[in-house]
Amino acid sequence: MACHLSQSQRVRILYKAILRLHRGLPAELRELGDNYTRDEFKRHKKCNEAEATLFMTEWTKYALTLSEQMGLRGKAKSKIGEPVSEDDLQSLRDEQVVQLYELLLAAKGEPSDPDPQGGGATTARKKQE
Repeated sequence: MACHLSQSQRVRILYKAILRLHRGLPAELRELGDNYTRDEFKRHKKCNEAEATLFMTEWTKYALTLSEQMGLRGKAKSKIGEPVSEDDLQSLRDEQVVQLYELLLAAKGEPSDPDPQGGGATTARKKQE
């Protein structure tokens, strides 16, 4: 018997699974991960079908990678995460690069420095290089 779930049900299941995975992270990473996940899922609530497909694919990959890294007991076995390739960075929109940079700062515990000249994405790209 095939199980037919609506798109909203699939999104909710993935969202809750990710939050459950985050329970095994250290407190600071859990808070950062939960907040980022919550914001991203809210931000993509009304995206078009193509974006929704890509969104679900990437977050599913994240959940699978995290579950492999967490192990059976749900606690981090070793290093969490994976490097971002140059090709991946080049494929991101400017706003995504800025968001990734802000996430990096938050993970390091550094305050983000808003660009008073409005250069946002360009500044973030330069800082990464």
